[in-house]
Amino acid sequence: MAIGKWIAGALGWAMFGPLGGILGYYLAAKLERVAELSAENQGRQTWGGSPQDERTWNQGQRNSFLISLLALSAAVIKADGKVSSAERASFREFFAANFGAQAAAEAEEILDELLKKDFNLYEVCSQIRSCMDYSQRLQLYHYLVSLGACDGLVQREVDLLETIANYIGLSKSDSDSIIAQFRPSNDGNYRILGIDPSATDEEVKKAYRRMAVKYHPDKVATLGEDVQKAAEEKFKAISQAYEAICRERGI
Repeated sequence: MAIGKWIAGALGWAMFGPLGGILGYYLAAKLERVAELSAENQGRQTWGGSPQDERTWNQGQRNSFLISLLALSAAVIKADGKVSSAERASFREFFAANFGAQAAAEAEEILDELLKKDFNLYEVCSQIRSCMDYSQRLQLYHYLVSLGACDGLVQREVDLLETIANYIGLSKSDSDSIIAQFRPSNDGNYRILGIDPSATDEEVKKAYRRMAVKYHPDKVATLGEDVQKAAEEKFKAISQAYEAICRERGI
């Protein structure tokens, strides 16, 4: 199966380091030209260049983001030491919903290779941490949690997700906020805003403003319209949590 448009062009930093290593012969065989393009564009991927340079930069960032998502998805899926048909179906449905049917088929083919490999999670996460900005890492983590939640978040998945959050450099409050979106609880709205129910009305307002800025979809616009659209889910959850708290308090 040929690599489709969702991963066409230079892969950027994902072709190097531990991420490039775990992809092995699969991508090496199909993306030989991609590797050449990636090498050619090292050192000239800047924001101040021509429109073509910027498009190349954005494409490399997006494709590296997607490869990172696939690698960490594989880790989450096999967290219990096995891969069930239900987990595979959830992965397929998740990718189809977020990136389209063709992307889902291609992603599953790459996932097959990743599931066969044992890799150092810390090293992979360290590469992601050093190459992605914080907003991109937040969205990557949101994807991972929503994937895990497709068939219900169990504790072993939550434990691994918390480890990943730590390794990629997310704050505890931010990772808890994202998990809270998918694990309903009595204080869930407060957890989504990253605050305690004892917070004052002014602290609630400040938390909402802070989170709205941090999770604004425009922060991941360079990763493509589909990723930006998915980022709107977290943004919407923050607004809904704030509105619920305001109704409860009569603010």
